Amino acid sequence: MYTPAAAFRRTPAERADQELAWRRSDQAFFAAGACHILAWAFAAKRPTFQIVALRKVGEKHSSHTIATNGTWAFDHDGWTLESELLAVTAEFEPETPWERLVVTEDLATFCRNHYHRPASMYAADPWPRAAAYIAKFPPTPPTNDE
Repeated sequence: MYTPAAAFRRTPAERADQELAWRRSDQAFFAAGACHILAWAFAAKRPTFQIVALRKVGEKHSSHTIATNGTWAFDHDGWTLESELLAVTAEFEPETPWERLVVTEDLATFCRNHYHRPASMYAADPWPRAAAYIAKFPPTPPTNDE
């Protein structure tokens, strides 16, 4: 079962201290704080995947970013059916509906427009960490018999 990104939200101390935020587990780091870096790293090597940002209806900024082909999504939890990811996310925080935004802008513009940290503002370079994290998962989604 999918674990929603909100379960890994950064503490106020982690938001204020990039070294502390960097020292979180890979899953926590890529669930909350660097999900957009992971999504871009993943989609860069898979042309059939697009970047999708999730936000609560009525909010200006997105709070989680995934790579998806419309059926399968990839984020901090690895491969998940997008429908399951969206359902579990909505169940975890049911007070406001969520909306799915297809991202057509580049990463730098996305970071500026959605209040996400650019790669250059992390305690260290997040790209090698994202590549290593992606490599921990199978290169394709599970089949029906897995």
